[in-house]
Amino acid sequence: MGEEGFVVREYEEERDRLRVEAMERMCEVGPSGEMSLFTDHLGDPVSRVRHSPAFLMLVAEKSGPVKEIVGLIRGSVKTVTCGKTIPRNAAAKHQNPPPIPIYSKVAYILGLRVSPFHRRMGIGGKLVRRLEGWFKAQGAEYAYMATEKDNEASIRLFTGRCGYSKFRTPAILVHPVFAHRLPIPGSVRIIRLPPADAETLYRRRFSTTEFFPRDIDAVLSNPLSLGTFLAVPAAGGGGRGGWEWPGAEEFLAAPPESWAVVSVWNCGGVFRLEVRGASRVRRGLAWATRAADRALPWLRIPSVPDIFRPFGALFLYGIGGEGPAAAGMVGALCRHAHNMGRGAPGGCRVVAAEVAACEPLRQGIPHWRRLSCAEDLWCVKRLAEGYGYGGAVGDWTKSPPGTSIFVDPREI
Repeated sequence: MGEEGFVVREYEEERDRLRVEAMERMCEVGPSGEMSLFTDHLGDPVSRVRHSPAFLMLVAEKSGPVKEIVGLIRGSVKTVTCGKTIPRNAAAKHQNPPPIPIYSKVAYILGLRVSPFHRRMGIGGKLVRRLEGWFKAQGAEYAYMATEKDNEASIRLFTGRCGYSKFRTPAILVHPVFAHRLPIPGSVRIIRLPPADAETLYRRRFSTTEFFPRDIDAVLSNPLSLGTFLAVPAAGGGGRGGWEWPGAEEFLAAPPESWAVVSVWNCGGVFRLEVRGASRVRRGLAWATRAADRALPWLRIPSVPDIFRPFGALFLYGIGGEGPAAAGMVGALCRHAHNMGRGAPGGCRVVAAEVAACEPLRQGIPHWRRLSCAEDLWCVKRLAEGYGYGGAVGDWTKSPPGTSIFVDPREI
């Protein structure tokens, strides 16, 4: 049966929710004897794009007397940084003027699914093309998507049939949440920033970072954002007292030699994850490490989290810093986030971050290699024939990667 036997339309919650959930469960069943990752959207299939400025979910429905959902796709549109420039007036007045961001309206594709019994029928391509039509109507100049580098079917569809090109290869770094707390170095003080100060800090220091969202204020004020935390040297190099937050403007006017910042997002409020297909032996060994950690917390035994039941995660975003000790301060902030995860709602079991392949602060982010992905793959496509917001950059799809990217937690 060709794609003529299917209709692509907008998702309707009351009509489609149960059928969509059933179809997604079917797509995430792994091969017999192998582990697979299952995602529970907590009764809201749109949840992973709902927090974006503009979003849409489409379904492919089989024609005929039995209206079966056989495919779906989600997408969102927002304005992000795609480059930077020096204003002409500023260059004439100042010797080293700071660059300003160049913004572009960009679309993101998330969660393309096709029923295992209806693949190789053109459904995936039809869903992508229909969603791209909506992107263009929203004024998007580019569209991008993320996939595993070894997902050959997805890469073939997007780069072969849909005209996307390989663009960026960030790393996903994942660390388990233990039963014991992780100590924060005494040489570092961690401060929770007021939302308004966090916005000022990000706009002043990181707005030229690739993919920085123009509506960073909406991200930081979202209820799922658990706070922005700044790491600075402790007074005297040892104790934690003696230094008060002066406000963003004063801090930026005279920052310490080294500092770092991280914001924390509660993914457990949007979806839960679960690893299925693990053997009893694997489950038993993992349980034993957790039992030892709970019984002897002072030994700080690294334990395998209970990822075999539904669990939540914290995502670290807006990772940045300056100075020779910035990477170590990022590490302290990651430990602070780990300790937050021990009591976070949604049964948090891991803390994750996604950073550019050559991110200089990457060395400070603790992670377990077996839980992480050293090379994710982002593919991009230019949608607009001309250039709008990002015209000064030229064709962004051909630009070289920078040292950092800003990963929007609304698209995790």
